[in-house]
Amino acid sequence: MFQLLGGLRVYFQYQPIRTDNAVFRLHNVFTTVLLLTCSMIITASQYVGKPIMCIVNGIPANVVNTFCWITSTFTMPDAFAREVGKEVAHPGVGPDFEGTEKKYYTYYQWVCFVLFFQAIMCYTPKFLWDAFEGGLLRTIVMGLNIGVCHQDEKEKKKDVIIDYLLRHERTHKLYAFRYWGCELLCLVNIILQMWMMDNFFNGEFMSYGTRVLGYSEVPQEERYDPMIYVFPRMTKCTFHKFGASGSIQTHDSLCVLPLNIVNEKTYIFLWFWYIILAVVLTLLVMYRLVIIFMPAVRPRLLHARSRTLSLETAVAVSRRTDLGDWWLLYMLARNMDPLIYRELMIDLVKRMGEKIPPRA
Repeated sequence: MFQLLGGLRVYFQYQPIRTDNAVFRLHNVFTTVLLLTCSMIITASQYVGKPIMCIVNGIPANVVNTFCWITSTFTMPDAFAREVGKEVAHPGVGPDFEGTEKKYYTYYQWVCFVLFFQAIMCYTPKFLWDAFEGGLLRTIVMGLNIGVCHQDEKEKKKDVIIDYLLRHERTHKLYAFRYWGCELLCLVNIILQMWMMDNFFNGEFMSYGTRVLGYSEVPQEERYDPMIYVFPRMTKCTFHKFGASGSIQTHDSLCVLPLNIVNEKTYIFLWFWYIILAVVLTLLVMYRLVIIFMPAVRPRLLHARSRTLSLETAVAVSRRTDLGDWWLLYMLARNMDPLIYRELMIDLVKRMGEKIPPRA
């Protein structure tokens, strides 16, 4: 298991040049690794131990286990509120009378595959952005993220960067909008996945976390564990076969689903994580809208990104550059040595013909 999960550490390797932000990585890297880890744990648990064990008389256990696993099992919703040991044998497991409402469970064999598919969906925005970005930022930085370098080499590289910025002035708007589009895709992906999981669990996922939180506040006589309701440990399964005379015989079996102990913990964590991620991504998208539609905040953001850069210089640069060029300069501030970046911006302002007003 540790060797299996150890292969995921490649996603957390240090990147000297970063073309995205922390929230983007939380969605594309951390959530992807989280989902892959959950999928691997559930897959290993599924194949190391028995995912289902059914009790039935007169039929080989392996036959019933296989049948109930590949078809479905069920519980009776009204039996969850009854007293265990007196009225019912287990939560949700009671007498199967004609006309009794049944709740069928067919998801358990698909959980590991769904989690893997969700991981692919979470990694998609990063894959698209890496394809769009194409190593542009790494090329422009030219190793100036490390402040210790020869003075002549530093001056030559700064001149090359400034020449590129002036030659390709007002051509980076698509670069910025592609990145912000990938951030928006992250939010759409999280909302879409929550809707998909809700449908996957027959409308039980959206309210799953709130019901678990409110479990202790429910009166004892009305209380039942929502985790057991969504992920039951004990279920029933009906197996039909022909008897000796050709008549159909019905066998009512009791099935244990030990894998649901893992499933219930996995999805309560995912519920909270997806809610947090959806809120953070929504705030991020709103923040990007402020950057797009309120140009006055850009100089202050540039100054806040690189404290060695004076606000006057940031104002002069932001006044001359459009949205795409400003974003590229902002990303350079995140990846270049602060002192070199300050010198670069001062030289860039001079080459642009802008005047930096004196400090008050």
